[in-house]
Parts: sequence; structure tokens; C-alpha cells
Amino acid sequence: MARRDYYEILGVSRTADEAEIKRAYRRLAMKYHPDRNPGDREAEARFKEINEAYEVLRDPQKRAAYDRYGHAAFEAGTATGGGAGGGFDFASFTEAFEDLFAEFMGGGRRRASATRGADLRYNLTITLEEAFAGKRVQIRVPTAVPCEACRGTGGEGGAEPAPCPTCRGFGRVRTSQGFFTLERTCPHCHGTGQFVRRPCRRCAGSGRVEGERVLAVDVPPGVEDGMRIRLAGEGEAGLRGGPPGDLYIFVTVAPHRLFRREGRDLYCRVPIPMTTAALGGEIEVPTVEGRRLRIAIPEGTQTGKVVRLRGHGMPELHGGPRGDMFVELVVETPVNLTRRQKELLREFEKAGRERERHHPQSEGFFAKVKELWDELRE
Repeated sequence: MARRDYYEILGVSRTADEAEIKRAYRRLAMKYHPDRNPGDREAEARFKEINEAYEVLRDPQKRAAYDRYGHAAFEAGTATGGGAGGGFDFASFTEAFEDLFAEFMGGGRRRASATRGADLRYNLTITLEEAFAGKRVQIRVPTAVPCEACRGTGGEGGAEPAPCPTCRGFGRVRTSQGFFTLERTCPHCHGTGQFVRRPCRRCAGSGRVEGERVLAVDVPPGVEDGMRIRLAGEGEAGLRGGPPGDLYIFVTVAPHRLFRREGRDLYCRVPIPMTTAALGGEIEVPTVEGRRLRIAIPEGTQTGKVVRLRGHGMPELHGGPRGDMFVELVVETPVNLTRRQKELLREFEKAGRERERHHPQSEGFFAKVKELWDELRE
């Protein structure tokens, strides 16, 4: 069977220039690509045919040989090298498809650009009161900043860098070793794709110097321990005018001497006198915003009783109702008693023996202990 003309396969004339051939190839390759036509053998055959035609017509030497000798130029015994009919040249294949795959990803052929700056971390410690109300703080961040002498270009006097002559601005170079083609970072420009002919003397061509930035940071109300705040573009300056990195502020809320926090809720242990616990009364408790709240203590209050104060906890980070505050009451045993106080307590203890149920918890506990001992004796 006679083989089809390569120009006919791509749908171009014999006088078509390189750009026209490339456009035709892209259009057809995208149309018949196997990923777009799964299981279609006819499309797969067309795709191989299109690649074969383009691999010849894109190369000036192969195209000239094809124009003169036709398909015979690539049959066994000819001196053209390469293989339109006898196999793929994988180096050419890789270059041919670089543009196509870039289009699938939504862009043109990628060229290396200036290097982006590194992201930075800053540790910020605040108090619980500052986490409650929010705060604007100023921080000083040691970092690499754009060189003022070259305005970040890396070139003396602000001269713009030129494309690297070794990799022609792509940042990577290819070397062929027999059947394989290897790609590695350009040793001349280190992958940036740019070359500074006269490096800036102050920054040695990097486009940045060591410095310090002073930033104002808004800490939102309700921020929690361990949260981070991202400041886009406030990180390290990029090499030779590259984009800066980001700054991440890690927030630590210092432990409080009165309150323990769990999410939006606050917990506080408050000691109360034994007499107040027994007779009842009122006490004052503090809040995180500095207010005082009076709470009633019921008669006969025991250690461990929790009083819930709704809406007196921490604010929601992105708005919404505040959390609650939980007050745990601890009955305090008096110390350093006078002789008279001890006499009164002994009278109280003696009077308590005559009546029961003054101490329900201890009476209930020892009743269970007695039952256990009785069972063990049996």
C-alpha cells in the first residue's frame, strides 16, 4: 500500500512555513490524542501517522530530504539518519510534544523564570486577653529584601538579565545518549533561564540583600493557640526580581493564671469559704474582659459544683455568639484557727453527732464501706 504524503496528512501545502506546520500538527494531535479517544484504534493510527509526518517536516534537513526523495529518503540504506519510517527519534519526540502537553495544561511552552523567594515563619506569643479582644502588633522580620542598587534585577545599575546562552532561557538542557535523551538543570544559570552579564556589586547578582522588614499584623478576636496567619508576598524576596514568598505567623496563646480555655469556652476554679458553702451566699468572679460577676452559692454547696455563665467565654473567630464560662467551686478548709474557733467547731461536730445527714457524701461513702466489709466477713 502506498504511503500517504506527509503534507497531506497534516493538511498543509508544500510551501507552508514552520509556524503553519506546527499549528496544523497541534490541532490534529489534540484531536486524535489517545487520551481523548480511548479505545479508538483508528484515532490511534491517525495519531501515529500525524507524529511521523510532523517529526520529518519540523526538521529542515529531514524536510529537504523528503521533498527531494519522498519516503525513500528514510528507507533502509539511505543516509538521512533518523527514522520517519523506521522508528522514532525520541529526542525529537520529546521536543515535539512539549508544546502540545503545555496546551493541554492551559498554557504555552514553559520557560524558566526568576526564582521565587522562600516562605518564612514568625512565632508570635499573645495573652488570652489579646486573643479575646484582638490586637494589631508590629513585628520585625529578618529576611532577604530586594537590592536597592539594582532594583532587584541583579544587574549592575538595574540592567535586566538576558536569556541564558546555554539553555536559551529554558533553564534546562538536554543531552542524548544513544536511544535515551536526558534532561537536567542548566549548569550555567542553575535553572533560572537568565544570565546577568555584569552582576550588581552590592548583591553579587542575586537581586536581594539581607535586611529587616517591619510589618503590622492584625490578630483577629477569637484566635486560638496554634493557629497561623498567612501574609501573602511578605516572605523572602525572590532571586533577580522573582516573586516573593509568603510569611506565616504562628500564634501561641500564653497560659493564663486564672482561666483554662477549650475552644470558645473558659474554665475557672474558684475557692469559697466553708461557711459560705454551708450557709449559702454570693461571691464575685472575674471575666476575661475584666468585668466582675456576682453568682449565688446555694446552701450546702459541695466541692466540684459547676456554675455555667452563658455568653461569657471567648468570641467566635469569624463572628457569631460567644462561648460560655464554667466556674468550678472548691470548698476551702480554714487554717490557722484561734482557740475560740476550734471550740466552736468542736461544738458543731458534737451537735452533728446527735443528728444525721449533715454530711451526705461522707455518710454515703462510709455506708458503702461498711457494706463491703460485711460482705467480706461472710
